[in-house]
Amino acid sequence: MPYPEIMIHGMRQELAQLGIEETKTTEAVDEAVKNTDGTLMVIVNSVCGCAAGGVRPGIAMALENAANKPDRAITVFAGADIDATDTARAYFEGYPPSSPAIGLIKSGKLVQMFERKDLEGRHPMTIAQSLIDAFDAHCAKTEAANN
Repeated sequence: MPYPEIMIHGMRQELAQLGIEETKTTEAVDEAVKNTDGTLMVIVNSVCGCAAGGVRPGIAMALENAANKPDRAITVFAGADIDATDTARAYFEGYPPSSPAIGLIKSGKLVQMFERKDLEGRHPMTIAQSLIDAFDAHCAKTEAANN
């Protein structure tokens, strides 16, 4: 049974306020992966403490401070957007399901993955710096082409 929306609404809003698109259906996730030119950041959001204390604040810091950013960012909510989450995780080939998680996808292929084990217990600044490094590695050409 999915989490009640009233329970997770605020957690969804933390990412939505950053301009990250909520994808609540399989079709929305597939559309984003197939129709994003450049790099797509896919976030598997979660109710856990590490998502609240580190991951969502770290994402906000990274997006605020990065010179290079993904061309598009989407989120699914583990435990609520069940089918959408399963679809997002299918693009994380070679990685077991985890939440929270962040994947960078370019041309439909996973190029960088942050599993729960890479995020849990980390300070938001540490997560932000890891994301900024990944953005620099995978988003720089796309960003330069847009200037």
